[in-house]
Amino acid sequence: MTDDLTLLEGQQDIHELIAQQAPLEKTLDAIADWIGLKLPGAVVAFMRFDPARCSLSLYSSHRFSRHYFERLQNVPVGSAVASFGTAAYLRRQVITEDIQTDSRWEAFRSAALVEELRACWSSPVVTAQDELLGTFSTYYREPATPSEVSRRWLRQAAALVALAIIKDRDSRHHRTLAEWHRSLFVNHPDGVYELDLEGRFQRGNAALERITGYSERALSDRHFNDFIAPDYRELTQAAFDAARAGASHQYETLGTYADGHTYPLEVTKFPVTIDGAIVGVYGICQDITPRKQQEAELRLLQRGIEASPTGILMADASQRDMPIVYANEAFCRLAGYARDEVLGRNCRFLQGEETAPAAIEAIRQALALHTGVQVTLLNYRKDGIPFWNRLAISPVLDEAGHCTHFIGTQKDITRERNQEAKIAYQATHDLLTGLPNRTALDDRLEHDLRSSQRNQRLLAVMYLDLDGFKAINEGLGHRAGNQLLVAIVERLRQLLGPHDTLARLTGDEFAFLVPNCTTREEVAIAAERVLAAFERSFDIEGCALHISTSIGVTCSDEDVQQAHELLQHADLALAVAKQQGRNTWQWYQGKGKQVTSEHVLLRHDLHTALRDNQFELYYQPVVEAVSGRIRSVEALVRWHHPTHGMISPGVFIPIAEQTGQIIPLGRWVLRQACQSLADMRARGERLFPVAVNISSLQFRRDGFLDEVQDILDETGLPPELLELEMTESILLGGAEQAIEMISTLRGMNITVAIDDFGTGFSSLSYLRDLPIHKVKLDRAFICDILTSRSNAAIVQGIITMAHHMDLVVVAEGIEERVQQQDLIRRDCDLLQGFLFARPMPLEDLLRLPDILPAMTVT
Repeated sequence: MTDDLTLLEGQQDIHELIAQQAPLEKTLDAIADWIGLKLPGAVVAFMRFDPARCSLSLYSSHRFSRHYFERLQNVPVGSAVASFGTAAYLRRQVITEDIQTDSRWEAFRSAALVEELRACWSSPVVTAQDELLGTFSTYYREPATPSEVSRRWLRQAAALVALAIIKDRDSRHHRTLAEWHRSLFVNHPDGVYELDLEGRFQRGNAALERITGYSERALSDRHFNDFIAPDYRELTQAAFDAARAGASHQYETLGTYADGHTYPLEVTKFPVTIDGAIVGVYGICQDITPRKQQEAELRLLQRGIEASPTGILMADASQRDMPIVYANEAFCRLAGYARDEVLGRNCRFLQGEETAPAAIEAIRQALALHTGVQVTLLNYRKDGIPFWNRLAISPVLDEAGHCTHFIGTQKDITRERNQEAKIAYQATHDLLTGLPNRTALDDRLEHDLRSSQRNQRLLAVMYLDLDGFKAINEGLGHRAGNQLLVAIVERLRQLLGPHDTLARLTGDEFAFLVPNCTTREEVAIAAERVLAAFERSFDIEGCALHISTSIGVTCSDEDVQQAHELLQHADLALAVAKQQGRNTWQWYQGKGKQVTSEHVLLRHDLHTALRDNQFELYYQPVVEAVSGRIRSVEALVRWHHPTHGMISPGVFIPIAEQTGQIIPLGRWVLRQACQSLADMRARGERLFPVAVNISSLQFRRDGFLDEVQDILDETGLPPELLELEMTESILLGGAEQAIEMISTLRGMNITVAIDDFGTGFSSLSYLRDLPIHKVKLDRAFICDILTSRSNAAIVQGIITMAHHMDLVVVAEGIEERVQQQDLIRRDCDLLQGFLFARPMPLEDLLRLPDILPAMTVT
């Protein structure tokens, strides 16, 4: 009776351990002890089943050695795997009466025998749903066979083990869920809180404390509306009531922070239901102040974009055809399309047959490379009317730097383009007659001369001067005079061939260019036709006016080096025609040439000088106006003539320009200056940037930019140490081309200065667009700056204007200390002149100190 009571108490203790969720190991030990009472001599072992590996592993136990414990880890379940593996496989008891002889124990026999185990009775541990949890075994030190009662006790023990394992698993699962819930509650970045059914706070997380400014203790048991702005309490209460009634609800409200300021909140509330009954309400809240600010900024930005007079488009870069996803009202007005006609289309629908392919290609490349681009191109409105579009496209990047969209701004500049065209036309045409003016004639003359020389044809130049026009203009008035000029031009236009040019030079002077002539006789016939055009009278306001013209004629078969010489020769021939009684034409006879024998010899010697290296570079420092510190040097060419000695640049430079030898001479100067500076750099000597003068003829010559780059590549001189000085005459060959070329030089890191500034004839509008770095005031303004108020005013104006354009100003020809002081007062940046140093050979330059004192000029 006592034994049965002990067993019953032991079984009750096991159930209490299971109910109290005691550690599984403790419960299993209690079961092992209980079985030991029922089956004396049994060594109890429990193994857990791993469904992922389909294997069994022995629970840790003091009843077995470490070696046996490790041997029975991850044992595969199978039909012949000892007693326990087979029991798990067959889901029934498996009895091994003698391990020594049971073939199923072949793999584990030696380990069991070392452990002094001879018999093993194994039972599967399964749930009511036949889920395998593990095995339960009793070992014996001697071979043994179980009785029917023992088998029943083993099945009962297996059921207790199953119950313990299931309860332990459920407990661990519950603890895991609880920990997940706790972590979500505590660590959630938003405010999380619990409300009872009256709406009072029960608990909240740290994020809620941060959002509200109140501690959890201060919030506890207070109604949620105590922390809501009064005007929003009704809304918030309605949302709580909905959640308490079983609905989830998300809304925005206005909270009151602990210090009294209000802030926008986004709140989600939902019921907490247990066994079908709502027991409380959960809330999640987020301070959406940053989002509200961002939304306000976006609304402001959208209103601004919509109000912008500039057309704005946005295209989706992630899609193949880059469809338009946004278009503002200004674009719709500009293009004449409704918004729904634009969205989803590629913006190429604005292009047409006259749209420049180069502009289209620039856009395509920018889109492919995800870079910005600015182009001006011809687009077409919905009604087919073309307009000039100044288009700027920029990529829009996300946080990772990937291009997601392109934004394009579009502006109709048709009126500007027309105005520019009008200004350009006026700059090159006579407004009264519509004929090309002197500027356009110079370009055409240069072109026709090169063409005639290349094609071995003659270019005829006729210089016309109306005979007696002054008397008509003064006698009948300017109105009649202008009408007569227009009538004369209309008649002369009838004589023009497809490649001929008629230009108005001055009031009653015209030039006629006739290219592609084969003989002088053909030119003479053309001159006679011009005279014949004046034989008939001109009807001006009902009056028949008779007028004639005198003509000077020259041809390109003469010895000319520059195109403008042809016009000069024709002008000289015109004077002869006037002397011969007018209403006639006259060939140029060469009587206007006055060239000395020395001049002719020097022209010849220039070739020899270049070949024999008779030139040398001198350098003159350019210093800071205030300190006298050397900032750069200017390279100046000198000619050591073998018989005439040192020849002034003022003599041979004009000859070189007339003969075209300025091209090879300029190339030599540029290469020599770069090579000398590169050698100094290689030797680690003191360096100054060097300025080299470039003639307009050299600048306009084809291949000039390549020539500069080649010299830099050959010498290895860094381009930032090179400065090119040019006069304003570079604009005479075409301002737009000059601006483009200087922009290219700046892109090569070469700075550009305008020399002799203020003495040329360039337009300030062109100067505004020149990407130059520096202007050099001509010495003509400096020499009498102290005595001429006009010159002083011009100097001051140029310095002020240049500084407003972020340009550096250099004054040349400084010879007196008072000139230096005056220019310092005028904020001139740099000075150059004999006051500091004369031009000198390179070796003398290297001996100069960094700061040059002002010297007395003798």
